Amino acid sequence: MIQKFNELELPQALQDSLARLEFIDPTPVQAHSIPHALRGEDVIASAQTGTGKTLAFVLPMLAKMMNTTEQKAIILMPTRELAIQVATVVNQLIGKNIELSSATLIGGDSMSKQLKALKRSPRIIVGTPGRINDHLDRRSLKLGNATFLVLDETDRMLDMGFGIQIDTIIERMDPYRQTLMFSATMPKGIVKLADKYLKTPQRIEIETDKSNLDRISQDFMHVNENDKLQILLNELESREGSVVLFVKTKRKVEKIAKELARENHKVSYIHGDLKQGKRESVIKRFRDSKFRVMVATDVAARGLDVPHVEHVINFDLPQAAEDYIHRIGRTGRAGATGSSLSLVSGEDRRYYNEIQELIDPDFVMPKRKPNPRKRSGGGNRGGNGGNGGGKRFGGNKEGGRGGKRFGGNKEGGNRFGGNKEGGRDGGKRFSGNKSKRKPAPRGSK
Repeated sequence: MIQKFNELELPQALQDSLARLEFIDPTPVQAHSIPHALRGEDVIASAQTGTGKTLAFVLPMLAKMMNTTEQKAIILMPTRELAIQVATVVNQLIGKNIELSSATLIGGDSMSKQLKALKRSPRIIVGTPGRINDHLDRRSLKLGNATFLVLDETDRMLDMGFGIQIDTIIERMDPYRQTLMFSATMPKGIVKLADKYLKTPQRIEIETDKSNLDRISQDFMHVNENDKLQILLNELESREGSVVLFVKTKRKVEKIAKELARENHKVSYIHGDLKQGKRESVIKRFRDSKFRVMVATDVAARGLDVPHVEHVINFDLPQAAEDYIHRIGRTGRAGATGSSLSLVSGEDRRYYNEIQELIDPDFVMPKRKPNPRKRSGGGNRGGNGGNGGGKRFGGNKEGGRGGKRFGGNKEGGNRFGGNKEGGRDGGKRFSGNKSKRKPAPRGSK
């Protein structure tokens, strides 16, 4: 573990680049992983987004490439935006004094431009698994002398279904390569991948840093799914400043963006199906404050660095608690304060509990309540139970549309159920419709 970057045994030109870019104090993931990587060891590291993972693998990668003449390095990222950001860091460190070149191979970008870049024999390849596989199929890229591999945001790459492409890339590389694997979380799939491809790796785990959460006010609003849009509109009216709005699906992104535009909000959107030029344009315009609200899928949850974001709104909760940290981390950056709001509907309850368990050490996960329908069913005796069973035979405490004991509603009698129109909630024996309903027993309402 190091305290300062100048403690590292690096080529002088690389030390000069670090000084030029004012990199002085390493972050925890850098301090723990870089010394192992410089010794040629495989590394598997877990650390959340925004902790400096990029420099943790770019620095040893450049040091190794500077000490060789023919070998190549491959850096795999899950999204085009992340690949571009990593390539930017690589090129900033290379500067004018390091004789290395790189190529960025990402989907949605011009294939002819990439082919021209590959003809210049770059030794550093940054890209997404799908496009790198395209070049392998075209034979425009050969990896036999690729001896350094980085897998960044590995959990996201596996979530996105890149497992087969990753296997193909690794199988084409030098079997004696060095591999660095970085991820925000360590699910079983990543551990399995590491066991398959890494050689006695150094395992580094940096605990999720929740200190920046102190700068972000976090609110959760429990709502009905059908009320979300109106609540969102109300919240946007009451807030000032730029907003990143996260939703679950690509189709929903476009739908909500259209709804907001219809209400005269300055809005744009980003998701994985947009062409690369469009995505870059949206992010640039958002950075330049050309519009106020950016609606996004989780493609923007990691790696998006827009300092002026003041609010993050989760229209839908993420399905992984760690992704909640990544999402709200789009605000409160560079020491600024920010706010987040999460709209929690019934279907998000499980995700809400998992998020609370992650961010609140005193949170106790509620025990799952038994389903009363499974115990009593609300069947033939007390109505069909579904919408109308009461407290005993499948309804709620207040009786819902069904009565307290046998599933009827207020109009059809508390005891033997049946609604006014005839038995949609009442049972076969006791409900009936308006023309055939049996008289309610004495004492019913």
